[in-house]
Amino acid sequence: MWQPISRELHGIADVAYIPAVASAPETVGFTEEETATTLCRAISGGTLVSALVTRAEWGAVKAMPFKMHLAVDFATSAFALAAPWLFGFSKNAKARNTFVAMGLTGLVVGLLSRPEEMDPDKEQWLKQKAEQLPPL
Repeated sequence: MWQPISRELHGIADVAYIPAVASAPETVGFTEEETATTLCRAISGGTLVSALVTRAEWGAVKAMPFKMHLAVDFATSAFALAAPWLFGFSKNAKARNTFVAMGLTGLVVGLLSRPEEMDPDKEQWLKQKAEQLPPL
């Protein structure tokens, strides 16, 4: 039977998605498309910030509820799907197809994720473990 993915697996997907999107213009080969290249960097950076401030196991600051993180992911994915036509690079097949893949990936991961918030006891335990680490 199908089971939704956990926050932890969603975090792993984010960790893979962020550098993949940031490096897509070079990897796929559409660096001449400046708008698409800039949007890749912005989407990657925004996803990184969202991941770092999410109240989940991987979040560094734990300020944003996981359900809000999922909503941001959904909005970002919808934006990525529309971007080639909104910003006029839909005729560049490499850039267009990359943005469609980015958008679909984000939607699928978001829709498959279990939208449960982190247990407050687990959050407290993570804070205690972090406090035991030596200062940087």
